[in-house]
Amino acid sequence: MSMKVALVGVGTMGVGMGGRLLKAGFPLVIYNRTPERASELVKQGATLAPSAAEAASDADVVISIVSDDAASRAIWLGEKGALSGARPGTVVVDSSTISPVWAREFGKAAREHKCFGLDAPVTGSKPQAASGELIFLVGGDAEALERIRPVLAAMSRRIAHMGPAGSGALMKLVNNFLAAVQAASLGEAIALIEKSGLNRDAALDILYNGAPGSPLIKTVGARMTSGDFAVNFFLRLMEKDLSYAIAEGREHGVAMRMASAAAALYEEADKRGFGEKDFSAVVEGAR
Repeated sequence: MSMKVALVGVGTMGVGMGGRLLKAGFPLVIYNRTPERASELVKQGATLAPSAAEAASDADVVISIVSDDAASRAIWLGEKGALSGARPGTVVVDSSTISPVWAREFGKAAREHKCFGLDAPVTGSKPQAASGELIFLVGGDAEALERIRPVLAAMSRRIAHMGPAGSGALMKLVNNFLAAVQAASLGEAIALIEKSGLNRDAALDILYNGAPGSPLIKTVGARMTSGDFAVNFFLRLMEKDLSYAIAEGREHGVAMRMASAAAALYEEADKRGFGEKDFSAVVEGAR
């Protein structure tokens, strides 16, 4: 029998992840704070629960993917939170991008509820969630991970166990820090190209096909130049991830100067009204 899965949070990423689970044949119960956003998965066969606790009550695996530490804490530990409904022995997985500090607290809270807690954020954005091409970065008990590997495999192309609780969360911050800095630096480069009068298309052809031309630079650059900031990953969330990375660096005596410089550009774009747009709109903080 397939493991029963509960998915808590069906926003930009959760819709695609839930779709992959349903296609793989896993019985799926979902919960979202805004029920209307769950309608697409309900049409595909998911069952909508009235609370996170009820979504978790009959599940073998409970997965959350929400915006930040505060939302994660509320969904797991708040009133009718998922941990209050989970049965002993359930594997509970937080796939949100959270701080390592909260990830370790989450693991401890899971143990207190006699569950197995994993922090397992993902790389990739909306297209990868829909196509099952995510990468899970997992912190926590290796045996618990093996138990639920088929569930994560239905949504991903790779599952990487990074170490004890908090390791997955830390690796995700390192990943997003580098992505954020690349995008911010490209935003400033485009602003300089445009304001200096260089032929933008010719200049970007050099950059895309030279040493700087990473896949991210090419993808984000196309969004920046077209002005299409439809959300694949919210700018405000990238800004949040940089703040978590800076805080974690402080804990380890690392200044994170590049993260701080990039954060200033994201903050400027947010102030200009682009927080709810794709993170490629960071270019608007430089223009």
